[in-house]
Amino acid sequence: LDRMHHNQVFICFFSGFGPFGEHTVNASWVAVQELKKLGLGSEVDLQVYEVPVEYQTVQSLVPSLWKQYHPLLVVHVGVSGMATTVTLEKCGRNHGYKGLDNSSFCPDSQCCIVGGPDCIDSVIDMESVAKRVTASGLGVAVSVSKDAGRYLCDFTYYTSLYLSHGRSAFIHVPPLGKPYSGEDLGRALQAIVQEMLELLDQAQEKINCQQHFH
Repeated sequence: LDRMHHNQVFICFFSGFGPFGEHTVNASWVAVQELKKLGLGSEVDLQVYEVPVEYQTVQSLVPSLWKQYHPLLVVHVGVSGMATTVTLEKCGRNHGYKGLDNSSFCPDSQCCIVGGPDCIDSVIDMESVAKRVTASGLGVAVSVSKDAGRYLCDFTYYTSLYLSHGRSAFIHVPPLGKPYSGEDLGRALQAIVQEMLELLDQAQEKINCQQHFH
């Protein structure tokens, strides 16, 4: 039972559309629902959360998720009107949040964590994940980005990376039909998250081995 608890993976997606008002269906929600149907195997307990596009909600919700569940990994999924591929974000940035959220709020400091580092990288090697998923012949293009956009996606990612010491990921998906269907995106998310878990597993084994020898 304990093992199940530690194998929890949280997928957080964004319920708002931000500047993408013409997208009546949020591709990230459709992709996450497809992923939920597919699952991540019997070992992994996949939980799905909806995150509103509001800075203050993110500031209270994300820490409570980490504190309550200590998940193995939290993957945030958002839709990007500019994306044409499934995009893995390498890092979150602390400064430059000037855009107002859905409740017309913006942090006075224009940053996520006052005094935090400028940029935090995920512990997951996104290039490696992208290469592996592309090589698996899934038929969905996967790319890597270093700029999650300085809006709620980036804000949430940085907050999550800060709290989890880098054990978070952010995936941007293109709008539905441009060019991928919800099923395509769901399969891509499944393959990506499985690769991420595999890499985390390998890293953990390395740490355990090192501890064993000292």
